[in-house]
Amino acid sequence: MSNLTRLTWHEVAPDGAKALFGVHHYVTHSTNLPEELIHLVFLRVSQINGCAHCIDLHTRDLLKTMPIDKVVLVPVWHEVPHLFSDQYRAALAWAEEVTNVSETHASDEAYAAAAAAFNPKDFVDLSITIAAMNAFNRLGAPFRLPVKAKP
Repeated sequence: MSNLTRLTWHEVAPDGAKALFGVHHYVTHSTNLPEELIHLVFLRVSQINGCAHCIDLHTRDLLKTMPIDKVVLVPVWHEVPHLFSDQYRAALAWAEEVTNVSETHASDEAYAAAAAAFNPKDFVDLSITIAAMNAFNRLGAPFRLPVKAKP
């Protein structure tokens, strides 16, 4: 790992940060999505994108409402379907589909499955949640935001 000091993006571009945090605020305060589901999606998207800061942060958030036994299995949720509700599995599948859109092209099958698990407003809000975390990951990872974890 390089010792290069990277910019703190939200300090350099506070208006951009304010705009992104406005979307985050919408997702966390103005939707009907359960807080636990939001943090679950935030964590899974961050795992896919490899953003250490976001993985650290959203694991901690998720542990406030979800037992550690489930949290550690989020990366392999497909293998433990009995641990997650139908709606949570649909949200995780859609999060993976949208995060990997260059490969998946948001298939009709995935769209139909996710749309069936949510009412239209919640489905759009879920998609905004996924898009917001993808945006934050694309800043957190390249600018190497710090983690709280200690050696």
